[in-house]
Amino acid sequence: MRNKFIFWGIVLLIVTWTTALLIKAHYWIPILLTFLYILGIYNTYQTKHAILRNFPVLGYFRYIFEEISPEIQQYFIERETDGKPFPRHQRSAAYRRSKNVGDTVPFGTQLEINHRKYEGIKHSIYAKHPKEELPRVTIGGQDCKQPYNASLFNISAMSFGALSDRAQQALNRGAKKGNFYHNTGEGGISPHHLEGGDLCWQIGTGYFGCRDDEGNFNPELFTKYANLENVKMIEIKLSQGAKPGHGGVLPGVKNTPEIAKIRHVKPGITILSPPSHSAFSNAEGLLKFVQQLRDLSGGKPTGFKLCIGDTQEFEDICEQMNILNIFPDFITVDGAEGGTGAAPPEFSDGVGMPLEPALIFVNRTLINYEVRDKLRIIASGKVLTSLDILRAVAMGADLCNNARGFMFSLGCIQALRCNTNTCPTGVATQDKMLIKGLDTNDKTERVYQFHKNTLHTCNELIAAAGRETYDQVDASMFMRGDEFEHLSDTYFPDILENVRKR
Repeated sequence: MRNKFIFWGIVLLIVTWTTALLIKAHYWIPILLTFLYILGIYNTYQTKHAILRNFPVLGYFRYIFEEISPEIQQYFIERETDGKPFPRHQRSAAYRRSKNVGDTVPFGTQLEINHRKYEGIKHSIYAKHPKEELPRVTIGGQDCKQPYNASLFNISAMSFGALSDRAQQALNRGAKKGNFYHNTGEGGISPHHLEGGDLCWQIGTGYFGCRDDEGNFNPELFTKYANLENVKMIEIKLSQGAKPGHGGVLPGVKNTPEIAKIRHVKPGITILSPPSHSAFSNAEGLLKFVQQLRDLSGGKPTGFKLCIGDTQEFEDICEQMNILNIFPDFITVDGAEGGTGAAPPEFSDGVGMPLEPALIFVNRTLINYEVRDKLRIIASGKVLTSLDILRAVAMGADLCNNARGFMFSLGCIQALRCNTNTCPTGVATQDKMLIKGLDTNDKTERVYQFHKNTLHTCNELIAAAGRETYDQVDASMFMRGDEFEHLSDTYFPDILENVRKR
């Protein structure tokens, strides 16, 4: 192909230039072809890209199609139930609820309900009337002086830096209108978080917003921000589901001077949070750090977030709770299916325990150590739909956090460009031109409506199951497809039974 390009390119140039000179018109055609020929010659001699070296000029189409492949997949190939990490029908439900339009679907389900992965709720023929009041949960243990009455459903951790300033403003204003909390993420408290909504301030391994020049925890800075009226809870991030054991990543292209000032770091460089905390190194140190932050914040609910890995480490924490008589006010359990803007694929795909088994383990371990009644469990990790929320509650959670659902309410189209600073909707970028497309007032209303309508559907579901309160939600409400498969295997005769006996 390379030799053909060189030969026929020369022939084409001679013909077009000769024709243009004879008729004395349309010089732009040979000029354009000359430019493409020079580009092709350059392609044949460069050594970085084999495709371009073998297929001059034409090879660029490969990179163009690769760039738009997520959009081609999403708009032309995937079915309603195919998309990853969230299928189209779930995204569509989030969009409709955020716009406060009808979220009904026609012609029945498109799911394979006879499949072993199917999960559903056992409805009751004595269904209740759904309540209008949205559910709330009080957080605060024996050492908490300022208990917080939280919504069942809240905004999970997303830093200013990962998201744009307008996205954070809309989230916080929506949280204020809907009376639910907004987790800051580990990037610190920015002015865009202070739009009147309740905050859960997350303290990560980088101690952004409360660190000294060496990157260690600074009690004075922490006290200054922790006692803001908007801050209702403090969360220590030990690990997150998308990359447990790996520190947070803020690409240099997103590290603007404003963000660097908030985080107390240098602008323009990629910021990698340490994989673990410098303020403690064991279970005893963690619990004493919890107590320290609770005291410095004036007794506000303080807890920690983790993705379960080595189960013995969590059991050690529970054991130390009883020894030290120090109990976190809450524990946020993140599943390995949780999301982030930037993570190595091996960490996203192969590290950490999924949310459901993690919740079951955490809940039962706390019960075994007789400390379950002293704290709350918050579920985080792909808890998008009302069914997800109830499933998490049934597995042991008291309340739930969600990030990507609220991103959908902001207009996120799952373009999968969160780590490139090219998010086309202005949600996960610091590009000022792209951010201008996000209208804060409109998105504030959508955040509020998404929260309200999702919880309203939760109320409808528990009423359909014959339950009146969320305390009555448990695993007995649910059924799974593997039960149906087992029933089919038992009911239908085994026609190959004689083959196995021979």
